[in-house]
Amino acid sequence: MEISTAATALETFINADLTQTLSRIESSLRGATLDKCSSAVETFGAGNNVLAAASVIKQLAGQINVVIHALGILICLPQLLEPGEIVDYVSLGAGNTGRMFDLETNRRIAEFKFINWQGGSETIRQNALFKDFYLMAEHDTAKKKFLYVLGTEYPLRFLNGGRALSSVLSRNVSLHTDFVNRFGAQYIIVRDYFLSRRDTVVVQDISQFLPDLKNSVED
Repeated sequence: MEISTAATALETFINADLTQTLSRIESSLRGATLDKCSSAVETFGAGNNVLAAASVIKQLAGQINVVIHALGILICLPQLLEPGEIVDYVSLGAGNTGRMFDLETNRRIAEFKFINWQGGSETIRQNALFKDFYLMAEHDTAKKKFLYVLGTEYPLRFLNGGRALSSVLSRNVSLHTDFVNRFGAQYIIVRDYFLSRRDTVVVQDISQFLPDLKNSVED
């Protein structure tokens, strides 16, 4: 099924408001017999074609974060690169696809985090942000290091905050092991480590390059 066909089928079934549509169906089925249940499928357009359409859209939605990551980097590149700077590699897919960072040039290494921070309890996002910062901070290179984010308020609040490193690293065994092997119990909270490395990695806001993405991305 083509995406446009799937989208049309779902739009027809949803009928502007999914909650209201489902409520109408629920009401119509109260006390229903076999015959009425069968007719309801046709009346409300709840056939196998709509289920197939939902499956197509679900599969597509699972790739949206990868698309956002790729397009975000591609749009930012012309704004970030300096005259004479040469791209060694760029990693556009999920994760780093075998490469250490999202971007490496002859002058910089960089990671991109297209996260619309909400300011609440965002432990998984914080964990991912710390991982990227840490891996760049400890990477042995003379190149500049950049962590590009959509707004610096919440990322810097976390990095300057008092969350325990044992919590931040708890879900990544290999990262936790590497950190402990390097530093033992030298650092207890995120701020302790960040203050010792803040001059090695530039945390830079790139939201001005992506106005349509700011305030809409959740991951």
